[in-house]
Amino acid sequence: YIKRDFGGELAKTLWVKIKQYGIPCQKVPQEKLNSFTDKNHQGAVAFLSEIQYSDIADILPAIYEAGRSPFVVIMDGVTDVRNFGAIARTCECAGVDAIVIPTYRSATATADAIKASSGALYNIPVCRTDDISATVAFVKESGLTIAALTEKAKNLYTEADYNSPVALVLGAEDRGISSELLRLCDTQVKIPIVGLIESLNVSVAAGVVIYEVVRQRGSR
Repeated sequence: YIKRDFGGELAKTLWVKIKQYGIPCQKVPQEKLNSFTDKNHQGAVAFLSEIQYSDIADILPAIYEAGRSPFVVIMDGVTDVRNFGAIARTCECAGVDAIVIPTYRSATATADAIKASSGALYNIPVCRTDDISATVAFVKESGLTIAALTEKAKNLYTEADYNSPVALVLGAEDRGISSELLRLCDTQVKIPIVGLIESLNVSVAAGVVIYEVVRQRGSR
């Protein structure tokens, strides 16, 4: 994270290194940086990932070769680390093969996320991509049905068939799934809401649908 008005020779050198190594970076207000640390950050704060990210292009062929039907969860902009960790924990418990997240505007596998996942992030492949739309298109071309969990859907999540290879797309806490990704999805499903609150927390909603996949496929 870099302060928005960060300048000078140090800034130039830092930007060169960021571009050279392809490090994800966001410009944020001073107040945001101050919330990360009470130390003298000099306009820049870095978080180190505690896991090694994977490539979905390597994972899917291995699943097919093992004679299994892939099940992937794709998060489109889930930024809260507690939600990210909780979803990862559910994915690991349910035998999901991989998680896909965008490089930018997404929670990552920080220490807080790993804690929220109860260590599950150490046990499940997490794939990070600079172009989430291109990755979803690749997953689709690889034979997976892309199912979007969205309140805009007409069909209930229990009405879909998850026995074939499937990727479940989850949206951001505030805006849901982007319109670009929705256009790539083969089907859209929703969870019925009968109370006054309009929606479930994304991690709770994810758990509901993920375990419907497990139910339909039978325990692994």
